[in-house]
Amino acid sequence: MKGEARKAAIAAYKERKSAAGIYTVRCTATGEVWVGQSPNLDTVKNRVWFTLRVAGNLNRALQKAWDDHGADHFVFDVIERLEEDDLAYSRDALLKERLAHWRAELDATLI
Repeated sequence: MKGEARKAAIAAYKERKSAAGIYTVRCTATGEVWVGQSPNLDTVKNRVWFTLRVAGNLNRALQKAWDDHGADHFVFDVIERLEEDDLAYSRDALLKERLAHWRAELDATLI
């Protein structure tokens, strides 16, 4: 890609909308559930899986379960997306509120 086409592709990438929301990581071998929030649900799975593959996840229980059972026993699910209309400052508060709701609902551990 050269010149204007490259610039247009970069501009389009920067202008794309990202969906914020709540996600879970489940271990099918143990039934354990971890819940997390992200301002960008499109990229969070790659980040979480990468940290687990390189043994760098900060949640020790999640990392241990991954090490014990392997990637084949883990499932990533988006359980709630926030509306795009939510402003950034209210979005953070709403994410915290919804995270607390889902943590209690699923009896899950925070990521």
